[in-house]
Order: sequence, then structure tokens, then C-alpha cells
Amino acid sequence: MAIKIFIDQGHNPSGINAGAEGFGLREQDINYEVGIYLANILNEDPRFEARTSRTTPEQSLGYSNTSSLAERVRLANSWPADYFLSIHCNANDNPAINGTECYVYQNYTQAYYLGERILLAIVSRLGTKNNGVRINPSLYVLRRTNMPSVLIELGYITNYSDAQKLGTRQYDFAYAIYEGLLAYFGLSPQ
Repeated sequence: MAIKIFIDQGHNPSGINAGAEGFGLREQDINYEVGIYLANILNEDPRFEARTSRTTPEQSLGYSNTSSLAERVRLANSWPADYFLSIHCNANDNPAINGTECYVYQNYTQAYYLGERILLAIVSRLGTKNNGVRINPSLYVLRRTNMPSVLIELGYITNYSDAQKLGTRQYDFAYAIYEGLLAYFGLSPQ
């Protein structure tokens, strides 16, 4: 049976729960594209089945920040997915801050080990700085999902070097996440 991966492209296209911006890029657009690429890659591999939270670039989920997050969790839990991946871009007032990190609910869980594999694959493929796997039990999508869940911060949209990669290498980010999943499951590429 295929491993079911729910891909949440963080944030809405505009209005409530819209994402960060930097260097003419919008987080919600990058998240959407990386998620679609990842879903296509996974769905071409018979060992996986993938669904996304946003099926079109214009789709908004919920009517407030909380209801937007709740709808993403509801979609994953009701499927039910085996794993939940939430894709994001980070931002910071200091433009020197850069790199990739993954957030999980707690240390030394299946989500933690999956986050490690995804992080290493992104850093290897994209050359971003490894900021580690971080614990954040307050994040709604990590707290409320019924399956191992990882929130992936691809890079900092407010850092010039990261923003260049986020804007031009979305397929590479998606493929790196796929490589991280393969490493976690001990599988070879198809």
C-alpha cells in the first residue's frame, strides 16, 4: 500500500493567513509551487500517494488564521495521511539571517527523524545553511495532526542568497524533500 503524504503549502494567496515577502517574492507562491512539484514527484512514484492543501494558486483555506490552520489539519486527518509536511519560507528583520530548518512537535520521534532527513537533503541539494531540527509544540499544525508532522522552513525570503534559490529553484527544493523521504524510508529513487 502506498505511503500517504499530505503536503500543506503554508499560507493563503492573500488576505487572512498570507505569508512573508522579500525581494519581490511572496512566500505563499513559493510554498504553493514547491508543494505542487513535490506532489507530482511523489504521485509518479507508486510507493507514495500525495495530496495538497491548496489545489490552485488562488485557493484560500479558512476565514481567519485559526480556521485556515484548522482546515489544513482537518484535510490531513480525515484522509487519513500517514505523514504531514507543511512547507514554508522563513523571514527575519535581519537580512543576514539565512538557512533551512525543520520544526517538529518533540525530540526523537518519527517526525524528528524525518525532519532530519529532509533537512540534510535540502542542505545537500541547495547549499543552504543547516539550522537544525527545532522543537516547537506550540505550532498548530504540529500539535493537531494525528500523524508524524514536519514544518519545513525552506530558507529565508528576506536573505538575498536564500531568496535567489527560493525564486528560481522550487523544483530542486521539492526534489530534495522527496530525497529526504526516500532516505527516511530506506528507499532508492525510482
